[in-house]
Amino acid sequence: MAALLARPWAITIIFLSGCLLMVAVSAANDTLPRGAKVFGSQFGKRDVLVTCQDDKKTKGCNAPCPHRCRNQCVGICPGCKTFCLCDLGIPGYVCGDPRFTGADGNNFYFHGKKDQDFCIVSEKGLHINAHFIGKHNPEKNRDFTWVQALGIMFGDNHQLYFGVEKTMTWDDSVDRLAITFDGEQINIPTDLNAKWIPTTVPSLSLTRTSETNGIIVDLRGVFTIIAKAVPITKKESDIHSYGVTPDDSLAHLDLSFKFHSLSDDVHGVLGQTYRPDYVNKLDVRKNMPVMTGADNYSSSSIFATDCAVARFRSNPEIAMVTEKADN
Repeated sequence: MAALLARPWAITIIFLSGCLLMVAVSAANDTLPRGAKVFGSQFGKRDVLVTCQDDKKTKGCNAPCPHRCRNQCVGICPGCKTFCLCDLGIPGYVCGDPRFTGADGNNFYFHGKKDQDFCIVSEKGLHINAHFIGKHNPEKNRDFTWVQALGIMFGDNHQLYFGVEKTMTWDDSVDRLAITFDGEQINIPTDLNAKWIPTTVPSLSLTRTSETNGIIVDLRGVFTIIAKAVPITKKESDIHSYGVTPDDSLAHLDLSFKFHSLSDDVHGVLGQTYRPDYVNKLDVRKNMPVMTGADNYSSSSIFATDCAVARFRSNPEIAMVTEKADN
């Protein structure tokens, strides 16, 4: 288990004097393709330009990051090829029409069903459901789906919700995140690094990674989740036939998870890939390996722990242990 959690692809969060500085990919030079480099910051608001210098064989060039990750992307020189970090296969990433990257580094799709909830991580003391939104595609006889919100149960039955409000026309300068904790709405100031910590669980913190639509959720010693609210652009819709309409931009969350203390009994769509006895039975040679069996992961609501593979039991010790770690 420890080997999985110590993988070189893990997301590292760097703090200095209480201020969040950056998110980096550990050992990036070892995991990125040759000639690739990360440009920009997940926390910036400006579009980032990838720049390749002249060399003896190739003329220099500039290219913007792709629209869906315009603040930060990977650029490959020469040639100024660009793609999003979600395309790297970093364990714990959940992006787009949900593409998951398991702890083994393999990508797979889990489509679920629109307007339903699915358990993606479940073990004693921690249960995470994802609410899926989507558009039905009659030609493919399935739903295009995205993760709109997370419902997290932990410790002594605490409940944390964060998601993206339905949005007609997307404007990234307007915050569309909705957050509640134990049934109460939470309003975090729209300032970079603004932080909220509940008095009842001081080991939990939510920190803005940008003025709007980006947060880090950290439960000390348990998990760190980076979430960014994004829309489906017209260009994406045209390419993939998503069917975006003027009344709904299909705003959703791109996510990365880092777990610090999962047990060997963990389950769920993503959680099972962290088990030491996990065997990947998907055909990873396919461009789009799909995890089926959605009924095994279906939950009756965003905070329900009744999926077939649920492992959750109330565990007050989670808060106690994480608080001791700070003493």
